[in-house]
Amino acid sequence: MRKLSLFLIFLGFVYFLQFGSENEYGSKFDLPYSVSAEEASEEINPIEEMVQGEEDAPIELIEYASFTCPHCATFHADVYPELKINYIDKGLVKFIYREVYFDKYGMWASMIARCAGSDRFFGMTDQIYRKQSDWARAENDLAIVTQLRKIGLLAGLDESQLNACLQDGLKLRALVEWYSENAKRDEIKSTPTLVINGEKHSNQSYEQLTEILDAILGKS
Repeated sequence: MRKLSLFLIFLGFVYFLQFGSENEYGSKFDLPYSVSAEEASEEINPIEEMVQGEEDAPIELIEYASFTCPHCATFHADVYPELKINYIDKGLVKFIYREVYFDKYGMWASMIARCAGSDRFFGMTDQIYRKQSDWARAENDLAIVTQLRKIGLLAGLDESQLNACLQDGLKLRALVEWYSENAKRDEIKSTPTLVINGEKHSNQSYEQLTEILDAILGKS
């Protein structure tokens, strides 16, 4: 419990609405110990894209989503499973998942999901969305991070891995810069947003999505 409290003190310094100068999204991001991070000998590694499907699939579908977004949870419960079976697994869609950070809790969930590595990322994402109502509505920061850690532990991560991932200031800075660049370039204002072969779409039901995909594929 003491370790969790110390961890939350660390995260308490992290404020969404702070990131350099104000940008068009009205958000900045302020990282504690930024001087130490800048002076660290290790370089910030590029953020790994989380991808499923064939590299040369005829359709590239990018989902911009927030782990705290209820509509995103619904999309992953009702649309994504069929999309994966009928399009991603059949080599028709290359699926890219990109996180959007509207709040610190979504950031914490992202760091937990990425802690498991790319092989387990989508499985972790599924569990985080399935249990969104439990962790995202917990009564305080300590309760929220405790619930997220439980998801990580059930996925096979150990305490030391979770602590390292959740307190990785360099990774946090890189993720926020990556998100900010993506959101600005693709003009992401809400979640989920789908970018299909470069064309932006709002949230879609499975039936609506299949109409778009099948039209691109030339199906009747």
